[in-house]
Amino acid sequence: MNVVEKSAEGLSRTFEVVVPASELEAKLTAKIEEIRPEVRLKGFRPGKVPANHIRKMFGASIMGDILQELVPQATQETLDERKIRPASQPAVDVKSDAEDVLKSGADFAFEISLEIMPEFDTVDPKTLKLTRPVAKVADAQVDEALEELAKQSVSYEDKDGKAADGDKVVIDFVGSIDGEEFQGGAAEGAELVIGSGQFIPGFEDQLIGAKSGDKVEIKVTFPEDYQAEHLAGKDAVFASEVKTVQAPGETTIDDSLAERLGLSDLEALKDALVKRFEGEHSQASRMKVKRTLLDALDAEHDAVELPEKMVEQEFEQIWREVQNAIENDQLDDEDKGKSEDELKDDYRKIAARRVRLGLVLAEIGRKANVDVTQEELSRAVNQEAVRFQGREREVVEFYQKNPGAIQALRAPIYEEKVVDYILELADVTDEEVDRETLFAEDDEAPAAEEKKPAKKKAPAKKKAAPKKKAAKSDED
Repeated sequence: MNVVEKSAEGLSRTFEVVVPASELEAKLTAKIEEIRPEVRLKGFRPGKVPANHIRKMFGASIMGDILQELVPQATQETLDERKIRPASQPAVDVKSDAEDVLKSGADFAFEISLEIMPEFDTVDPKTLKLTRPVAKVADAQVDEALEELAKQSVSYEDKDGKAADGDKVVIDFVGSIDGEEFQGGAAEGAELVIGSGQFIPGFEDQLIGAKSGDKVEIKVTFPEDYQAEHLAGKDAVFASEVKTVQAPGETTIDDSLAERLGLSDLEALKDALVKRFEGEHSQASRMKVKRTLLDALDAEHDAVELPEKMVEQEFEQIWREVQNAIENDQLDDEDKGKSEDELKDDYRKIAARRVRLGLVLAEIGRKANVDVTQEELSRAVNQEAVRFQGREREVVEFYQKNPGAIQALRAPIYEEKVVDYILELADVTDEEVDRETLFAEDDEAPAAEEKKPAKKKAPAKKKAAPKKKAAKSDED
């Protein structure tokens, strides 16, 4: 096999591979002899079909199989001999035909085109100086959380009197529009805290002053933007009966509150809150110092040549998200008003940064022999599986059968391990800040790879009437 490098421009490489006809003939002869004992043809005893006859009948097909096996094998040998680390899947352009090779005795030729990984020196992690914001858990933070828990765990007791703001009522109701009941407008034993804003505007106010056993005709108008279009803007009447009126009891912050929450006493509850907040603070600190680290790595390696195909693939993935955001009117406010060319320019820079940081982290990890263990991958698969209760086995089997899916789990684990490795060696100084500063969004997000093309999720669907329109979700 003869291999010639035809072109080398930047990170792009093209190799011409020529397999001599003599080598192909030897492979064909060997293959025919291998299959002869299994060949069954009319007019010949089993296993006694002449080699020439097999060549005549099946030579082109056998040669095609040989070449199909030869191409990936020769490609890998070419890369291994030259110690090439491909940045993209090699593209193969076959220049010969199996039948021509067989009949004409011609050499077999094909070209391999690919981009290679750039060779570059990485920064020594020990030379990096980073600042990590940290925040102690303040007593006031714990007290505020206790007060909120007390509000959430308030108990209600039956009240012999009129319902007031803050009271809980248990009601049956049937809604109608123009005298006709509508789907989703009825309920029995519905619990409603007056003033909670749980139902549509005007509904709760009309229950103030009602007593247990009272029948109340509640008249409301559905909001114009109500999600159930057949109800939006319509006047409705809810024939309601108050089954029970309950007043909120006094909730004190003491051992009894902790016991209702499954803990032994108030001190145990406080300790649990402190640990929870410490975990939140630790995670936020890591996110901030990681962002600072990525900025430093990006700046230190801004001259690294990037494989164009990798950048283009990353950009195409981002751009699909951007287009989806545009179509659903969910583009970030900062991107609205920009032309398509401006948006593409912005997100190409983000794609380039992501690729650059990926290459740098991979190279640092490679030199440090950082790896992801099978145990870590299994743990990640199990964590994914528990998210789909009742389908755990199906999820595990999916990952077992899909190497690409496993790689998608491996990549973030590897990245975090490399980040841990760098932070252990870098000169990291802790800077004490308050909780608000720790969790504050940076004015200019320096980690460009974290920029999102879309807004937060759209509002959740409304529940059946007479519930009010659901608030926007604050989660991605």
